[in-house]
Amino acid sequence: MKKKTLVFTATYNEFENIQNFITAVHNNNPEVDILIIDDNSPDKTYELVEDLGKKINNIFLIKRSHKLGLDTAHKEAYEFALANKYEYLITMDADLSHDPKEISNFVKYLENHEFVIGSRYMVGGECLMSRKRLTISKYGNLFIKLILNLNCNEFTTSYRGFNLLKLKNFHLNLIREKGYSFFMGTVHHICSKKFTYIEIPITFKDRQKGESKIPKIEILRTLINLFKLKIKN
Repeated sequence: MKKKTLVFTATYNEFENIQNFITAVHNNNPEVDILIIDDNSPDKTYELVEDLGKKINNIFLIKRSHKLGLDTAHKEAYEFALANKYEYLITMDADLSHDPKEISNFVKYLENHEFVIGSRYMVGGECLMSRKRLTISKYGNLFIKLILNLNCNEFTTSYRGFNLLKLKNFHLNLIREKGYSFFMGTVHHICSKKFTYIEIPITFKDRQKGESKIPKIEILRTLINLFKLKIKN
């Protein structure tokens, strides 16, 4: 029996990518539902999602009043999935840096694991970022692994799967880290609570359209939050 699965992405000015994203997810995985949480994008991303929703009946849109942050969008998506009795939740980026064809792998591994994370830095994974971004990301993840002493190679990608049936006494609202540190904090929490998890290799592609939303200050914030987690340990 197929599990009731929700695929979620957060959007802010992704008008150039969102139609291709939704089409690719739907064509490769027609049985899944798609949730878009948009932070009132100035480029009207939400209007395009609304139009697509008239043609594809398994698209859900939550339009928020203003830019409330990536971590809060993921928490709202988790609550939406629980409230609507989904069994699996898969989160990913809207800019097509994550390949929708790999969703089926997440579903497969979620059958026996509580948490699945797509890894660029394990054997079989690949990261096609520009050299500068790749260096920061690769060694940043290695540094996190060493500081937190966790058996995981990937902490910062949003391509993840949650088995909502098995993740008892867990909610993304429990994660205190904000912004992009939220992704690192989630992995830390999953590991510290001894939930079963597995990394699976993914290929990460640099976005072709639009601009990256990651401000440079996030690197400093991540370092601060990393050492806060270390002290908590």
